[in-house]
Amino acid sequence: MPIYSLDKDYLTFPPPYMAEEDGMLAIGGDLSSNRLLLAYSMGIFPWFSEHEPILWWSPDPRCVLFPEDLKISKSMKQVFRKKTFTVTADQNFREVISACQQQPRKGQYGTWITSEMLEAYCKLHQMGFAHSVEVWNSQQKLVGGLYGLSLGNCYFGESMFARQSNASKAGFITLVHNLQKWGIDLIDCQIHTSHLESLGAINISRQAYLEELEVSLLSETIRGKWNLEAVSF
Repeated sequence: MPIYSLDKDYLTFPPPYMAEEDGMLAIGGDLSSNRLLLAYSMGIFPWFSEHEPILWWSPDPRCVLFPEDLKISKSMKQVFRKKTFTVTADQNFREVISACQQQPRKGQYGTWITSEMLEAYCKLHQMGFAHSVEVWNSQQKLVGGLYGLSLGNCYFGESMFARQSNASKAGFITLVHNLQKWGIDLIDCQIHTSHLESLGAINISRQAYLEELEVSLLSETIRGKWNLEAVSF
């Protein structure tokens, strides 16, 4: 199938099922808030490197986590019992996404969080759609976190970082517990990793994902600053 070239002045995407086998759907366009919100609502997300054109993806299969299927290891439950970390939300979005940008990743050179993308998601945060989770140690230092978008009853996870063992897991588990309480029924993890699988994420077909997403988007989006309740075991 052809890779579609997007016009900056025309806000549209081809249907996700027209993506290439590797999930690439389109090239070009821009990272305006309206385009990003449209993309996520269609099961599409941007993923590209610095000095590359904007690339848009809709992979098949799709990695998702249903909040009720979250897996928490005995060792992580012990981390929560010891109150190793304090977890907050939307306290410092820019610092979290910047830390994700700088996080070294095995087998990866550079980052897909370009300066343009960073600013685009900071704007979505200001609009109340993008949210950060901060993980603080006992010295009140930021040691982990993650960020993503919320639309309807779906949370779209983007990236996480950790400067201390178990920090990102603590943030993710706390977030999922709260999302479940708020009625969020679908967490989009995009691409499968063993780390996400260990937390309960699974692969489903693109069609199944789009059907789940369509139902989730019928609900009102929880916009604005989030407040997380602590998790206890």
